[in-house]
Amino acid sequence: MILGEKIYLTSIEREDLHKLMHWRNREDFRKYFREYREINTDMQNKWFESKVLNDPSTIMFSIKRVSDDELLGCCGLCYINWVHRHADLSLYIGLNNIYIDEEGYAEESCRLLFKYGFNELGLNKIWTEIYEFDMKKIKLYSELGFKKDGVLRQNYFYDGKLWDSYVFSILQGEFMCK
Repeated sequence: MILGEKIYLTSIEREDLHKLMHWRNREDFRKYFREYREINTDMQNKWFESKVLNDPSTIMFSIKRVSDDELLGCCGLCYINWVHRHADLSLYIGLNNIYIDEEGYAEESCRLLFKYGFNELGLNKIWTEIYEFDMKKIKLYSELGFKKDGVLRQNYFYDGKLWDSYVFSILQGEFMCK
């Protein structure tokens, strides 16, 4: 467990999967994820078995509230490149269908995950791909000190339109300076 003030990060348990799947399948959330399809229980269980339990390049956490242990969402580091010391950030808050909250759960989740990634895992960079219409994550990650590395033009098809993807990253030294 990685303990913060309002939230803690803990291993994803099987009993978390149904709620996480429900949130992932929300149409208003799904548009922000690379997995564009609705997922079923078999797909969720396969992801849990193959990625969460057996893939050393993926470290995922449930986000839970300290005050009552309520499951809030999910975050983690994916596609970890142990040689080049970087990983892709994954994050969403599902509780109350908020995606990225104003109460600070997403921000605290990132800060705890960054400390873990940079201090415990020895990563140098945490990066992410965000679609240009995902203003909540663009705002959050900018406030956390991410820099825009580049644009993948017309990289994502959603709602009848091709959208750009932005690649953002934060380096260990940039995070540690905050």
